This record gives sequence, C-alpha cells and structure tokens, in this order.
Amino acid sequence: MPLVSIPHLEKENALLSRGIRFIAGLDEAGRGAWAGPVVAAAVILPLSQLNLSRTLTGLRDSKKLTAKKRVFLFGVIQDVALQIGVGIASAAEVDQLNVVGATRLAMQRAVDRLYLTPDYLLLDHIKLPDVKLPQESFPKADGISLSVAAASVVG
Repeated sequence: MPLVSIPHLEKENALLSRGIRFIAGLDEAGRGAWAGPVVAAAVILPLSQLNLSRTLTGLRDSKKLTAKKRVFLFGVIQDVALQIGVGIASAAEVDQLNVVGATRLAMQRAVDRLYLTPDYLLLDHIKLPDVKLPQESFPKADGISLSVAAASVVG
C-alpha cells in the first residue's frame, strides 16, 4: 500500500516565525483536461488558530479524496479560511497561452480576488513571475502544505 503524505503546517509555521502573517496556498484543477478551463484557488488559513490541523483533519491533495470527503472539507475550509480567491482561465486562454501559461493566469486571478493581500505565496509546482509577492513553489505542495491542500480542494 503506497504511503499517503499528510499535509502539515511546517512551512507556514517557519514563515510565521519570520514575521510573515498572511500566507496563501495556491493550487489548480483542470490541467489534466486539455479541452476545458483551468481553475485555481488561493486560500489563506487562520494560522494562529489553535487546533487548525485538527479542524482540517483528513485534508489531502483533492485527487486523493473521495467526492464525499471533498465536499465535506470544502465546507470546512469555507468556514475556517480567512480568505478564498478563485481564478479561471478559459479553454480559449489555454489554447492561446498553453496550459502552463493559463495555469499561471488562473492562479494570478485567484490571488487578485483575495481581499486580504497575502504576504507570501506557497504554490504547487508553478511560480508566478508576474505576481510581485514573495513566493515558494515546490513539487507535490498539496501533499506537504496544509494551505496548498486547502487550495487543492477549493479549486
């Protein structure tokens, strides 16, 4: 049986210890489908909330969750998140920009839809060179960062 990675708050807590308060996790959905839009979400969790990890128990990369569990966790994330932003790049924009360019556009739009400006971005695999915020991108971030996992479920 494959080992399932459990997202945690280590990256977020390291940033908090440096005085960075509002950290947005970003992830996309739809990159596997070449004929449709790309949807991305940005989620800012209340990192100072006690028992946040317990509140979000079971949160994983959305592809590793059942549909029922995704729906349940989506509601929990909506209840607990400080901010959620969703951005979409249309199928025509995918054709024009390619799937990576459209993913960046959808992620940028998700960040732009946050009313609370994040101090830092944690992204799943893609960097946003046109977004002038400090950011860190790493592979399988939705399996490592609870913020990115939350964005995975919302997107």
